[in-house]
Amino acid sequence: MNVWPPYLAAGIRVREIAPDWKRVRVELNARFWNRNYVGTHFGGSLFAMTDPFYMLMYIELLGRDYQVWDYAADIRFVRPGRGTVRAEFRLATSDLDRVIEETENGGKYLHQHHVNVVDSDGNDVARVGRTLYFKRKSRRDESGS
Repeated sequence: MNVWPPYLAAGIRVREIAPDWKRVRVELNARFWNRNYVGTHFGGSLFAMTDPFYMLMYIELLGRDYQVWDYAADIRFVRPGRGTVRAEFRLATSDLDRVIEETENGGKYLHQHHVNVVDSDGNDVARVGRTLYFKRKSRRDESGS
């Protein structure tokens, strides 16, 4: 993912993906090309660093029996971001169990996660909400018909 053009251009770096896909750590270093007019992190880069990790984590953990999409997202800027900022995404087994339970009869399910972008002192720079869409695929969906 570190050479994916939108991340490479923005200076976003994936630092760790846990072997079990339940944790991902991402960083963004301040550079002249990703600062805004007043010299702090460009808000679009802060928002971009939270996309698409929850979706990817769920796809890896749930497998091909599920449709998983980013459905909605919002961001609240808390303080100016300077230097290196980080975001850590975590999934609990209970999150996966809930998705499986809510979609077992073929219905759709929306689930929201929150992730904070923090500075090197651990202070919140931005708070991001990401809503994901889940639906268990029908046999027809799986066959490509």
